[in-house]
Amino acid sequence: MALRREPTARQMRLAVELRKLRDAAGLTTRDAAALLGVSSAQISQIEAGLAGVSEKRLRRLAANYACSDAELIDALAAMATDRTRGWWEEYRGILPSAYQDLAELDHHATFRHDVTVIHVPGLFQTADYARALFAYMNPEFPEGEVALRVEHRMKRKVVIEGPDPIPYETVIHEAALRIKVAGRAASQAQLARILEMSEADHVTVQVIPFALDDFAGAGSTLVHLGGTVPRLDTVVRDAPHGTAFLDSEAQLEHFRTLFRRVKEASLPPEQSRDLIHQLAKEL
Repeated sequence: MALRREPTARQMRLAVELRKLRDAAGLTTRDAAALLGVSSAQISQIEAGLAGVSEKRLRRLAANYACSDAELIDALAAMATDRTRGWWEEYRGILPSAYQDLAELDHHATFRHDVTVIHVPGLFQTADYARALFAYMNPEFPEGEVALRVEHRMKRKVVIEGPDPIPYETVIHEAALRIKVAGRAASQAQLARILEMSEADHVTVQVIPFALDDFAGAGSTLVHLGGTVPRLDTVVRDAPHGTAFLDSEAQLEHFRTLFRRVKEASLPPEQSRDLIHQLAKEL
């Protein structure tokens, strides 16, 4: 079987988790290879995300690694055997790989939590807002490149607007609601869209007002995606050279705590809607 040239973030996550299990068992790649009757190079390829692994082999490895977490093993087996080719595949080779990785992570997530300070969350953005944002952030882009990114962002909304939406909680700073990314009319439409989505049973919107004391922010945009089991959660952060996918236990616990702190400091949902209504009237 040919090796993958560019593993997806989800494929890399499976690879990382298998390596963690082997390390926890105190085994080398040579030891793991002997368990399966393959070369150590093949184990290295699996743990680098360059090659897949069958469910049978995965469960055999987990058993020999003395992993007793049945839910985790089942979740990893599901990842190993998943052959989903979603709508995002049509953008592979056209947009940067992070776009497809984010869409795939959304598709498999059990929940999503966002914190945004400067911009409206991507899943809430109208086409006009997204177009203005992409064009401003990438002034060298021709219209076609901007249009592709807007189209992709609109399709990603299926995770909260489609027939089987995931639970979605977002905390938005008042600054993001006041900044007129696309002008007055577009800003009014954007606030109306947030209010509309905030009424959905699976959506919770809270606002951090400017008047809040002792709020130091959350750094860049925070996205926390729920895995089938908590260990398989993923945090997505903006990094200087692109998108960073964080998944170590310490990182996950840090950002779970950060989200709870920000959420607890925010206005309750009803008061948040009242503030958004007020801001819409001021436009």
